Formats: sequence, C-alpha cells, structure tokens
Amino acid sequence: MTSSTFPNISISTERLVLRPLDEDDVPPLTEMMNDEQVAAWTDVPQPFTEQAARTWITEYAPAERAAGRGLDLAVTEFLTQRLVGVVQLTKTDWHIRSTELSYIVAPWARGEGYASEAAMATAQWLFGDQKLERVELRTAADNTAAQQVAQKIGCLSEGVLRNACIVHVRGDDGVRTDVRTDFIVWSLLPEDLEGSAEQLADTGQFTAFTDWS
Repeated sequence: MTSSTFPNISISTERLVLRPLDEDDVPPLTEMMNDEQVAAWTDVPQPFTEQAARTWITEYAPAERAAGRGLDLAVTEFLTQRLVGVVQLTKTDWHIRSTELSYIVAPWARGEGYASEAAMATAQWLFGDQKLERVELRTAADNTAAQQVAQKIGCLSEGVLRNACIVHVRGDDGVRTDVRTDFIVWSLLPEDLEGSAEQLADTGQFTAFTDWS
C-alpha cells in the first residue's frame, strides 16, 4: 500500500488563515522561536537563527509532507496577515488514521484563543476532509497553557508518560538546565468534536482550499 500525504492546504476561520509556511515567514518565525516560553517547552535549537527557519520552511516541512509523516501550517491573522503561530502534524499513521498535533503561538498573540481556534479548525479538517480517526496531543506536565487548549477543543486526557519529556528551565544565573518531566497524553476522536465545537463559538465555520499556491 502506498503511503498517503496531506494536501497543500489553506484553512480559514473567522479570525485566522492556516496555510503552508513560505519564505516571507522567516523573520517572524525566527523571532517567535526565540521566545522564552518556546525555548522552555520545545526542543527547537537556541538561539534559533534565520537560517534554521529557512531550512525548516524550504526543506524540512516539504520533506515531512512528501513522506506522508506530517504537515506544518503557518497560522496568520486574517485581517493583518501577521504570523500568529504554527500548527504541526507529526507521526502520522495512515493505516491507523491518526496524527499528533502541536501548536506554538507568538508572544504578542497569546491570550486571544488563537491556539484553540487553529487546533479546532485543523481537527475538523482532519476528521472531515482527511477521514482521520484520532488526533493525539502531548503536553508537558507543567505546561498549563497547552493543557487548557487541549481541554477547550474537547480532548480527553488518557494518561501520563512518565519521565518522557525534557523542558529547559532558566535558573537565576540565566543558564538553562534540562529538567525531566512527564508528558500528559490527550486524544481527540471525531465524536468528541460535537460538544466542543459549540463551546468554541468564536471559531465559526472553517473553509478549506486545497492545492494552495
């Protein structure tokens, strides 16, 4: 059986457009990835350079999509076209029809519900257009903001992967230390969306355009 791949896609909500990353995203992506919270909760190299951003956009993201492993989407404000964040799909299994979803939001855009809106629209598209049956999220044990997003879109907490995550804690001396912690595993199934979609009134209906160019 040949592996499946995600299409080049643009997803629109009331406030957001999710689209493939392009080279115009290099400066804002670089700035976002050097944020203190991103550095703490993710494994992106620090400091994150413009060359790293360009490699991600022009090499890594296209290769992941072509191989059927995942999809990287820029999340932008509909009105200003500013880069709000990134939604990533990884570890996609086309036999089980599951994928792992993660999200990063720029510091200036936090607190607006953008992560929930983007994650919900992506999940609706995955279950509808792509006929997936499971979306998985993993959040570090102390990352309450990421956990709130998972709860808001209707995910169920399935359990804990003990000692499976490394976070990067900056001490009083300014030096980062790797600290082991737990991953909380969340899942979202098509039937879970029915209730949560109504609660996320701000999301509105999403529109998907394939073969985005």
